[in-house]
Amino acid sequence: MQVTIKHGSVEECYQIACLIPEFAGDSYPLNEYENRLKGKRHSILIAEIDGQPAGFKIGYESDKSGVFYSWMGGVIPQFRKNRLATQLAEKQEEIAKENGFEKIEFKTRNYLKPMLIFALQRGFDIIGVEPRNESYQNRIILRKQLR
Repeated sequence: MQVTIKHGSVEECYQIACLIPEFAGDSYPLNEYENRLKGKRHSILIAEIDGQPAGFKIGYESDKSGVFYSWMGGVIPQFRKNRLATQLAEKQEEIAKENGFEKIEFKTRNYLKPMLIFALQRGFDIIGVEPRNESYQNRIILRKQLR
């Protein structure tokens, strides 16, 4: 099994996101990806296994000074348990650090427990909560200092 992490396009990320069940019914349209990145330093990473798209991670320069915002990422279910999420996160953090960012932030939803656990295991701290009508939809805000 050959794993490759490469730079990709918005279109590639969108196509992979459409294959991830956690985004089903709540995915962003393609133009939202483009709008988020417009005029901002950004990173688009694609994970492939044996040349087949398997996951992605996309992030961009935050409005907060020195902060890189890790907006979206995921791995297609059949490719999970291959450490792709970890490899994508490590590469994104490396790129952010190389580009002078001091911190990396992201939000996840309260019901996405595996993502919360993943973040905590990677050294992120919970720094806030954006409440929603239903607690399972609360947004959990996480931050990691890039050293």
